[in-house]
Amino acid sequence: MHSKHFGSQNPSCQITIVHPTMEEFEDFRKYIVYMEWQGAHRAGLAKIIPPQDWKARKTYDDIDDILIAAPLQQVISGHAGVFTQHHKKKKATTMHEYRRLTNSETHQTPFYSDFEDLERKYWKTHPYVSPVHGADVSGSLFDENMKQWNTGHLGTIQDLLEQECGVVIKGINTPYLYFGMWKTTFAWHTEDMDLYSINYLHFGEPKTWYAVPLVHGRRLEHLAREPFPGSLRDCEAFLRHKVALTSPTVLKDNGIPFGRVTQEAGEFMVTFPYGYHSGFNHGFNCAEAINFASPRWIDYGKVVAFSMDAFVHILQLERYELWKRGQDRTVVDHTQPTEPSSQFLNAWREVRAPGGPAVRRRHCPSRSASHRHPPVATCHGTRCRAPVDPASPPPLTGPGFLLCCPVWGCGCLQLHGARPDSATDRRSICCGSPPTWTIRSSSSSSGRGDSGSDCPGPD
Repeated sequence: MHSKHFGSQNPSCQITIVHPTMEEFEDFRKYIVYMEWQGAHRAGLAKIIPPQDWKARKTYDDIDDILIAAPLQQVISGHAGVFTQHHKKKKATTMHEYRRLTNSETHQTPFYSDFEDLERKYWKTHPYVSPVHGADVSGSLFDENMKQWNTGHLGTIQDLLEQECGVVIKGINTPYLYFGMWKTTFAWHTEDMDLYSINYLHFGEPKTWYAVPLVHGRRLEHLAREPFPGSLRDCEAFLRHKVALTSPTVLKDNGIPFGRVTQEAGEFMVTFPYGYHSGFNHGFNCAEAINFASPRWIDYGKVVAFSMDAFVHILQLERYELWKRGQDRTVVDHTQPTEPSSQFLNAWREVRAPGGPAVRRRHCPSRSASHRHPPVATCHGTRCRAPVDPASPPPLTGPGFLLCCPVWGCGCLQLHGARPDSATDRRSICCGSPPTWTIRSSSSSSGRGDSGSDCPGPD
């Protein structure tokens, strides 16, 4: 295995960069386990450079007609390295029209000598000019016959969400495309439900990423409380709403460790559970992202407001009864990797193996079992188009789901008496903002509109 890491368990929490061989690249789940045993997860972020002969797609010359249904203009306010980011919806456009916009005088990338020079210009001019982000386009640009690291076919335990519950959540267990331009930004956040995410940069200009090591995530949360009091009043976990941004200088001045890395076209980035990350695009580009899960994520998932019944019953059977009674006191250890040869993986293989246990939905709430699939981008040959969804799926309801989030016009429904930083009950933490997870209750009805595409999925 060829990798750049810092000690067998990466005690310094630096961002790992790996160069798998073609043989190693065949098994996505196995390679994620390997990376964690190198300590990659401690940094919250890792970069994977695929084998030279591997290609996600033969050509990108035939995708100009992809529809970006709801571009988002990013409006930035703030100063002294502390900024707030809000979104304004723009009219639909095609990828071809969007590319023309990125090359306009207003939005084109300035001249720069190296990445450090461009980074300085980004932070110096951050509040000026509002870039437009072509975010949350349902679909994939991977060739259909591509088996390795295809975001639509990763084969991780997150597949249980669809297999056991019949639930498809766009951007979570189906891929999203993201079209970026100079200065389009993703603010500090962790992934919805503290899932993993994978981001592949198909083509175009690079993307700069920042990441705070998992063990310092709480310090970032506390740092953000003072400059964003309004957001804090609305939701104590407001960082998950992707609106707050602090510069590297502010992090340094407050003693918060962080890493930075540049992702170039043809490279993957993986974020790990509870890994805070942010970043910006250097110019016109196209990325594809999706969330995924591993057995190590299950204990993270137990403390967010989402039904974990199927995951715990199948993959942690020995702890299932304790968990049902609320007596599973397992504490999440950010430093521990996924076990490479454990009962988790054996159970998962049994579920996925032909002739294995029948897929049943008895471990899922009935509200989820009947949840109909939203449409995703359809591909005819090499042309992909994300259709307009005239009738969004009905929102999930019940005590296991949060109403999130006020920034996007929904509100954050917190459990009474529970503190987000509680060591015994973190269920009140806002677990993200996809509209398919929002609920409407008589006590929180405000007449506000649905969050729609203003609640982006993975970056």
